[in-house]
Amino acid sequence: MKKILLVDDEPNIIMALEYTLRKNNYNIFIARDGEEAILLSEKLQPDLIILDIMMPKVDGYEVLEYLRQHETLKYTTQTIIISAKQKETDVQKALSLGAKEYIKKPFSMKKLLNTVTDLLTPNQ
Repeated sequence: MKKILLVDDEPNIIMALEYTLRKNNYNIFIARDGEEAILLSEKLQPDLIILDIMMPKVDGYEVLEYLRQHETLKYTTQTIIISAKQKETDVQKALSLGAKEYIKKPFSMKKLLNTVTDLLTPNQ
């Protein structure tokens, strides 16, 4: 079962994502800030991280920078950003730091699930 780390400080978003992804047979772990995300990513080595940008302690950009510098995680962990930040400069910054996808809040759960499936399904 693929491991997904959800990183967001909004309980309602975590609850909705956790429910949907567990229902689709993913193993879910939760971090409520960027500092916890870094610790859990080292420990769990998730297949995918769904990451917010604006969080307490350590923001999503700093988490992306950490992942890119970590020898094991930079090759094995993919990242989807979900953020209320709407500017194109925010999108480009996240993608340049290694995010595979940037989804703006509010988002479609179906679109997010399709993106997760695409990223975690091996090429045929």
